[in-house]
Amino acid sequence: MAETLDLSHHLLIAMPALADDNFRQTVSYVCEHGEQGALGVIVNRPLDVTLGDLLEQVGLKPATDAIAGQPVYGGGPVQQNACLILHRPLGRWDSTLPVTDQIGLTGSMDLLASIARGVGPDDFLVCLGYAGWGAGQLEQELADNAWLTAPGSAEMLFDLPADQRWRAAAASIGVDLALLAGRAGHA
Repeated sequence: MAETLDLSHHLLIAMPALADDNFRQTVSYVCEHGEQGALGVIVNRPLDVTLGDLLEQVGLKPATDAIAGQPVYGGGPVQQNACLILHRPLGRWDSTLPVTDQIGLTGSMDLLASIARGVGPDDFLVCLGYAGWGAGQLEQELADNAWLTAPGSAEMLFDLPADQRWRAAAASIGVDLALLAGRAGHA
């Protein structure tokens, strides 16, 4: 019996040939992966929306200009009006999916309100929408050379500027994306 692939806490790095505009040159952090499919958020696509803009829409006021100025990310093409927060440390929030013992994905107002007040987690990415794959879909996309995979890294998610994450994620596994052809295939 074959062992099931689990890419939870891994990065999916879009190959240069991936033409889907939803995922072109993206890095997706896989939060859950199993027999039923996979769920992740794109972590390198900031929107033209700040956290202050988003907080205002839900009736919250940011405690500081630094909080208000935080970027909001396009987390993926599924439910783009859903607010999901990737964060470290894990903490105790409503509706949290623990990814590791330190990183969680939360979709609840209590965490957003705490972030607005300046008492939330040290590290967070606020995302609108998510990326989802049905049963076997991600495995097929991997077989089709749409993605590279790399181990997840809190530093990659929270410390590195968003515009550097795609190339840095590939470099973390020894790949220079500039050297890859625009079309991939099987040898």
